[in-house]
Amino acid sequence: MKMSYLSKHGGSSNAFTETEFTCYYFEVNREYLKGALQRFSQFFISPLVKVEAMEREVQAVDSEFNQVLQSDSCRLLQLHCHTASPDHPFNRFYWGNKKSLVDAMESGVNLREEILQLYSQNYHGGVMKLVVIGGESLDILEDWVTELFCNVKSGQSVSTIYKNDLPIWKAGKLYRLEAVKDVHVLDLTWTLPCLHKEYLKKPEDYLAHLMGHEGKGSLLYFLKAKGWATALSAGVGEEGMRRSSIAYIFVMSIHLTDTGLDMIYEVIGAVYQYIKLLQQSSPQECIFKELQDIANMEFRYSEELRQDEYASELAENLFFYSEEHVIYGDYAFEQWAPELIDHVLSFFSPENMRIDVLSKSFDKQSQVIQHEPWFGSQYIEEDLPESLFKLWSNPPKIDPSLHLPSKNEFIACDFSLRNANANKNLADGDHPKCIIDKPFIKLWYKIDTTFNVPRTNAYFLIALKDGYHTSKNSVLAELFMNLLKDELNDILYQAGVAKLDTSLSIIADKLELKLYGFNDKLSILLSKILSLCRSFSPKSDRFEVIKEDMERAFRNTNMKPLSHALYLRLQILRETFWDIDDRLSCLAGISLPDLLAFIPNLLSQLHIEGLCHGNLSEEEAKAIADIFANAFLVQPLPMELRHQGRVLCLPSAAKLMRNVRVKNELEVNSVIELYFQIEQDIGNEATRLRAITDLFSSIIDEPYFNQLRTKEQLGYVVECGPRMTYRVLGFCFRVQSSEYSPLYLHERVCHFISGVQEILDGLDDESFEHHRSGLIAEKLEKEPSLACETGNHWTQIVDKRYCIVIHTLYHVLVLHMLSRIFY
Repeated sequence: MKMSYLSKHGGSSNAFTETEFTCYYFEVNREYLKGALQRFSQFFISPLVKVEAMEREVQAVDSEFNQVLQSDSCRLLQLHCHTASPDHPFNRFYWGNKKSLVDAMESGVNLREEILQLYSQNYHGGVMKLVVIGGESLDILEDWVTELFCNVKSGQSVSTIYKNDLPIWKAGKLYRLEAVKDVHVLDLTWTLPCLHKEYLKKPEDYLAHLMGHEGKGSLLYFLKAKGWATALSAGVGEEGMRRSSIAYIFVMSIHLTDTGLDMIYEVIGAVYQYIKLLQQSSPQECIFKELQDIANMEFRYSEELRQDEYASELAENLFFYSEEHVIYGDYAFEQWAPELIDHVLSFFSPENMRIDVLSKSFDKQSQVIQHEPWFGSQYIEEDLPESLFKLWSNPPKIDPSLHLPSKNEFIACDFSLRNANANKNLADGDHPKCIIDKPFIKLWYKIDTTFNVPRTNAYFLIALKDGYHTSKNSVLAELFMNLLKDELNDILYQAGVAKLDTSLSIIADKLELKLYGFNDKLSILLSKILSLCRSFSPKSDRFEVIKEDMERAFRNTNMKPLSHALYLRLQILRETFWDIDDRLSCLAGISLPDLLAFIPNLLSQLHIEGLCHGNLSEEEAKAIADIFANAFLVQPLPMELRHQGRVLCLPSAAKLMRNVRVKNELEVNSVIELYFQIEQDIGNEATRLRAITDLFSSIIDEPYFNQLRTKEQLGYVVECGPRMTYRVLGFCFRVQSSEYSPLYLHERVCHFISGVQEILDGLDDESFEHHRSGLIAEKLEKEPSLACETGNHWTQIVDKRYCIVIHTLYHVLVLHMLSRIFY
């Protein structure tokens, strides 16, 4: 498909390949859907497969592989492939790169003929699914599909069930893989039969719910109490290799402490204690019913996804669910099947378990080091003693602190809507109103009259005293926040299971607390959070664990070149910016008495600004403000004591260049980021300038990508677009490459920029109008969900803009004004 066609009409396209299917998808403004479908269909009817394009794609595949070369999760997945049984389908290179493709060509393989053969064998109606989402009627959309795709060749559908009795991995092995990041992760993997046809029963999700639970009585709660682990997840992943027609792969991933790393066998022993508990308890229908109730209410009141994301999701569902369940299949807990749960649980045996330990703590002296050939990662393969298998198969006892979860008190019961008496004819630009404006709290409120779902988003910024005054204070404030989250985890996890989620993070001297989901129990959750916060005093054992976890997180900061480049830009621009290495040094010297002495001052004066948006009345919103007032009987924090974010004003002739080595010495990728500061986002003229900047981005995005990615093949990541930093508008060009140096990338980006004026001058009236109208259509597009609308309002509040979000472009946008961005 012509990318320029989509770019001109507010669209984009992408594709991805999973283990057993490839998905192509696009989006475009409504009136250009048929034209886009016409172009899209030809790819499946008469693909060109040009030799020169194929050569470029080999380079693109290599760049994409190099992008994940230093990813621990990708390295572990490839180790799973590398150590699979030699004759098993999993025993192969899971990605692809220039070496694998070029070696094939050098050995006599005609790559173009292979691609055409692949197309001939697989690109036919028998194994293809198509989803079209559009504004026209279903009859019109069906007519378009019939007309445009009728020449896709027919073919027989094939069974997706793969019969193979060969074990994937050798039993009785433990693999130690050297990590890139500073982490200790224990992965336990069990092979299950393919459960595609059991989606109405979901036995694997029932077991994942229990084995991955984080509340009291859970495995994680037990491991945290021992000081062995900080996080745990369990289940069958969505990745194709984890959920294939060959098998379902159930993975329990446990993030260990330093102590936990030394106690791996004891950790695994605790896992099998919990498995034995599940076997003795037998499947519980009341737990399944909870999952059913949660899934049903989530489906009934689901929020809309991006259309391209939803289309690709439904296309995949067509392969796995019957026609009546294509939309509902992911949520279906329809059939209670305890015997199936018991059957699946029987596969959780030591003999069917694979053990992987991902860590930098790697003994290279006493054992044989092996190398995975594609990623070059080092690993050790160990044999486990038979005595451990006997112990794990039948643990002599189950710790009394382990038990099944109690009834979830946060599952919503009241789904009534509060907007019955609200004015549903309000203008689209209607915005939150300030219903409380006091020295201690300022609260904005908006009832939902658009989406009509029983959901509420309640967001709060809690300004803390001296939380960002020094580097040490910023570390102490973050340490307090992480310990508070750790203490709250039992409550927050239970609420999250019931689809009432919480986010707690720190932004400079402010805690950002977000509660979002079904509104019925939101006030109860907030009361519990604030009550615990008021009385919270960190304990010594958790202090040491959380401090260790923070040290590890600080050391892992900036491991990826793209995020490192962003960090370096903000480090230069921001008036106050505490360096991560300085913060790590501060953290190393902090003791529990330091934190205990700091907390009273931190919470001695506060200021809260919040937004309540969704299914709640104004009285309910005011009651939420009262919860804060009752929880914190402290003085309001004066304006002059609140941290104000500012950035450096770059002189018009400034040319600042910073050259920094990547943090990971094995990283093969380089990044060039060019940032152009425009001006402050204040007043109507700034709004007009934002519109011009967005239009400029729309015009040059496709030529920029086409020149630097498609033609010059500089790297996999080639992007440009506006940046807003503390309400200062800028424009950024970025390229990540595994082939070229930053200096060369800088030269090529500058060369492109020098030709921007020519691109603008060469733009005819029709093309300009396509870009302008496409951007107007994008700005006028209604928000797809309550969450998106809340996010836009919250950005206005956080930035102190306090104006109606304007979704229209100003009248005439003159081309020569666009070019002035670079002068």
